Amino acid sequence: MTLPRQIDPDAVLFGAILRRERQARGWTIRKLAQRAGMNHQYLGVVEAGLNVPSLSLIMEVCEVLGADAGAMIREVAEARKKPQA
Repeated sequence: MTLPRQIDPDAVLFGAILRRERQARGWTIRKLAQRAGMNHQYLGVVEAGLNVPSLSLIMEVCEVLGADAGAMIREVAEARKKPQA
């Protein structure tokens, strides 16, 4: 797996949102990965914002978590509208 040359701010924000949603349920990365049929190390990379997640990954983890994928994406979209400090 190759890491992107530049960190994608959307990926970082989505990863933080995913971590927040996972932790709100008291789940470990391993538990979410197992239930979603994913590798826990890759999921950790996504949560760290080091890889832009595919739509399939977003939909799968949201379904497993019972989270609203649209709300999570809207949160990323709203953050893009805020002026950068």
